[in-house]
Amino acid sequence: MWKSVPVLLTLLQALAVLGKRVVVNWDVGYVDIDRDGYGPRRAIGVNGVLPIPPVRVTVGDTLALTVHNSLNLTTSIHAHGLFQKGTNYMDGAASITQCGIPPGSQFTYEYVVQQAGTFWLHAHDHHQNVDGLRTPLVVYDRGPPPVKYDEDILLSFEDWYTETFTERLRITLDPSLPFPPPHRTGFGLING
Repeated sequence: MWKSVPVLLTLLQALAVLGKRVVVNWDVGYVDIDRDGYGPRRAIGVNGVLPIPPVRVTVGDTLALTVHNSLNLTTSIHAHGLFQKGTNYMDGAASITQCGIPPGSQFTYEYVVQQAGTFWLHAHDHHQNVDGLRTPLVVYDRGPPPVKYDEDILLSFEDWYTETFTERLRITLDPSLPFPPPHRTGFGLING
């Protein structure tokens, strides 16, 4: 019996190294928000919130991101920068690696995160990322950091326009308007 103790301890150590399952539930829907001081406009948020809170995992964790689509168009979520080695069917590129998630439906992206760094999760259908469907994906490395530092600060820079993407596209493609269209107020936002 005592001979099996080292085997059991080795197994427990191996399990401790394995990542955990990180479950994230998103209800993607429209929100009216004034992010720039020019009045509210329709945007796309998650669980009624914009900006969308960052998703944080550690290398070796399994990210299970369930996306419920409350929009009136299809949507998909792409993990920008992740290699998706062996899981390209979870890449979220609509019309390339998956069909868009239909309105009223849901889909769960589930994969083991295999590389450390700061990436982003964003819509990959109907240019919904321009209207707010994007957030940082922070993947911490296992073990101590290679250098000592005081704090971890996440800065998220993003473009923001007073018009929705659909309105901006209509202005851009209208042959009766000058091209390029007059630049209406667009903003660069930092952390939302």
